[in-house]
Amino acid sequence: MRYIEYDDATPEVKAVYDDIMATRKTDWINNFWKALANDPATLRRTWESIKEIMGPGGTLDPLTKELIYVAVSTTNQCGYCIASHTAAARKAGMTDAMFAEVMAVTGMANETNRLASGYQVEIDERFKPR
Repeated sequence: MRYIEYDDATPEVKAVYDDIMATRKTDWINNFWKALANDPATLRRTWESIKEIMGPGGTLDPLTKELIYVAVSTTNQCGYCIASHTAAARKAGMTDAMFAEVMAVTGMANETNRLASGYQVEIDERFKPR
């Protein structure tokens, strides 16, 4: 798929691009959004969800949200998402030590998840929701 540049975008796509740039206080659109612009409905829907979930509202602070995003992106092996959300996490205050700890926790969680799945460990009664 080609990337849809701002100057080549339809008015519908430009409106989403303008909102992205205004919300993020930036003057450019990254390749993720340019790729999604091939399907304007997906672009709009994904941006609205990201804006709501990753925005300043909610009980999690922006850094925590980005750290979770980095961990999940690492687990899913999405190089693009790891790079973009690591940059966002750094902008939100993540240090090298925090990144290292997130990677350690992510790696440990993946290892123990696979072990629990492989051994087909039953959930303890006290861990089940009441």
